[in-house]
Amino acid sequence: MRRIRVTLSYDGTEYHGWQAQPGLPTIQAAVEQAVSLIEGSPVRVAASGRTDAGVHALAQVAAFSLENPIPAANLVKALNRLLPRDIRVLEAAEAPADFHPRYQAAAKTYEYRILRAEICSPFARRYVYHHPYPLDERAMIELAPVYEGEHDFSCFAAADDRDQLNLSKVRRVFSSRIEKCEDCLIFRVRGSGFLKHMVRNMAGVLIEAGKGNLSAADLVARLQPGAKIAPGPSAPARGLFLVSVEYREPAPVPVTRAD
Repeated sequence: MRRIRVTLSYDGTEYHGWQAQPGLPTIQAAVEQAVSLIEGSPVRVAASGRTDAGVHALAQVAAFSLENPIPAANLVKALNRLLPRDIRVLEAAEAPADFHPRYQAAAKTYEYRILRAEICSPFARRYVYHHPYPLDERAMIELAPVYEGEHDFSCFAAADDRDQLNLSKVRRVFSSRIEKCEDCLIFRVRGSGFLKHMVRNMAGVLIEAGKGNLSAADLVARLQPGAKIAPGPSAPARGLFLVSVEYREPAPVPVTRAD
């Protein structure tokens, strides 16, 4: 049995997120259907994380196991022939038998795009949150780094089916920045992992700060352990992209030399 790691790019507009759901189009279901056709039997595909309905990915990482001996380069071509045009396999490679794209991820980077122009092109409307109304952009840029560090992000997490497990909602954010790029504000955040709707809620809170509805102290209060503040407002899914997933390289095996 081979373990295959793939990098996927997809337009999430027409899908109800990554996770397979009965009777609904999802990224996972589409990829599993294509892989299963190649294998000739059902194949389970795991991803680095469950992107929400309408969220896009530039480089999602997924993995599955195959008996089929098809070379990785040919597998990319075969999958792209079978997949819908809004899902593409960018690359495929052999992976260790125990590789899991979620549990072994070291960091993920997300990007949220806010279009500030008065008019949104019909060709951009799927991929930005169009907000042409007044915002204190400087305040948003100054507040974005407040998210950096290790915090309890409970006030930025939507209800999740895993909440009953009482798992920690502490996450480490390595970097959090907003940059002005022509007519767009780009919120880019890199962290150890993210909770359901966490990045959209982080972006939504920054937008509220830009409107003058939240202060720096309000944002800090949401990061305190035990804070009882309802999550959100959540920014629309269409502006969010999973940009990359990082993995630690295996440690080199020490070489023992005989004298």
